[in-house]
Amino acid sequence: MTVVHPVWQRTRPEDPSDEHCGWTFAAPGVSFKNSMGFGNFAYDDTKEDPFNGAKFVRDLYELADEPEATKSVPILWDTKHKTIVNNESSEIIKIFNSSFNAFAKNPDLDLNPVALQAAQKEIDDWTYEGINNGVYKAGFANSQEAYDISLANLYASLDKFEALLSDGRKFATGKTFTLTDIRLWMTIARFDEVYVVYFKCDKKKIIDYEHIFRWCKNVWKVDGIKQTLKMKHIKEHYYTSHPIRNHYGIVPAGPNFLGQLDE
Repeated sequence: MTVVHPVWQRTRPEDPSDEHCGWTFAAPGVSFKNSMGFGNFAYDDTKEDPFNGAKFVRDLYELADEPEATKSVPILWDTKHKTIVNNESSEIIKIFNSSFNAFAKNPDLDLNPVALQAAQKEIDDWTYEGINNGVYKAGFANSQEAYDISLANLYASLDKFEALLSDGRKFATGKTFTLTDIRLWMTIARFDEVYVVYFKCDKKKIIDYEHIFRWCKNVWKVDGIKQTLKMKHIKEHYYTSHPIRNHYGIVPAGPNFLGQLDE
């Protein structure tokens, strides 16, 4: 796994007319400012591209003959054919769950059991639109009306998830930790730290939801979760990578949501 630098950079700095900013490969400890020249951000776990020598994720899309695609991560990269196998996170986690069991350290771990796939899909369908994508609809709304509608839909979905968990279930589909929990976790873990401030999703915090917060604590205890969530990366990416929303790249100090899960 190659970790890109969280702070977006100009991907064609030699061309003043090309304003694209995006993900950048960098050696550990390399410091970047935001694209407006503010801040100073370095990480000890970023890596250079070990396979193609690419400087930017944009270069990989062009190498894969996908220059018009959104230059997003994650990317599942085929080192033999030098192309992108998949760049949709919800599909990549399904691929990792089963397609590489011959090489996996825990091949018997199944986070997408057949018996729960229908239950997962039912939850995934409304939580993706309402929560995963819902925060972005609110955060990138360009009118008060669009923001109001998106925020109402977001909180209706959070309320629905709160009600789902009110029967005391440990995870989204019941007793078993599944890919549905992972999909929701990656948005909800960021909510109080990022979306409340940055995306103006401030009607209610996750810590104010009794059952969702209890669910968060259950997810936080699952083996591997703590090691794979990097809040410093998350916060500094969001607060530095969209100058129109945070010109100077100032990163808020609080509220230490993950610390509250350990209490």
